[in-house]
Amino acid sequence: MVAQSTTKRFEELLEKHQLKKTTARLNVLSTMYGKKSATSQPELESVLQDIDRVTLYRILNVFEEKGIIHKVFDLNGTANYAVCSSGCEEHHHHDEHLHFNCKVCKSVFCLNDMSLPNIKLPAGFRAEGFTLYASGLCPSCSSKKA
Repeated sequence: MVAQSTTKRFEELLEKHQLKKTTARLNVLSTMYGKKSATSQPELESVLQDIDRVTLYRILNVFEEKGIIHKVFDLNGTANYAVCSSGCEEHHHHDEHLHFNCKVCKSVFCLNDMSLPNIKLPAGFRAEGFTLYASGLCPSCSSKKA
């Protein structure tokens, strides 16, 4: 069961983005905030069995539009979703951080604290965002291999 203070925080987040406080939305937020890595819709479906596929799809879409979560792709091209930083806004994500794909467990991690290089584009190009990926072994899989 989700702690009452956590539920209150999620309700305030939904209010901030002018979204109805439904049980399904609160459960999706609770599940996503409880994960250390990004998660795919099929993974969420397996955990949140009381939410049908279409409802979950709509929740993920509206959360992404509102800047609550962002989409990141794994090594197989599958969309995964991760909680955004507090700097994200509706239709304008600030998820320009390193995304790490583990080749063993297939998890996708947002490495928010990494310093990224300043990217200077050629004249005429205007970036509205970028994604940087790295792949290898996550700490858990590295320790199992050692």
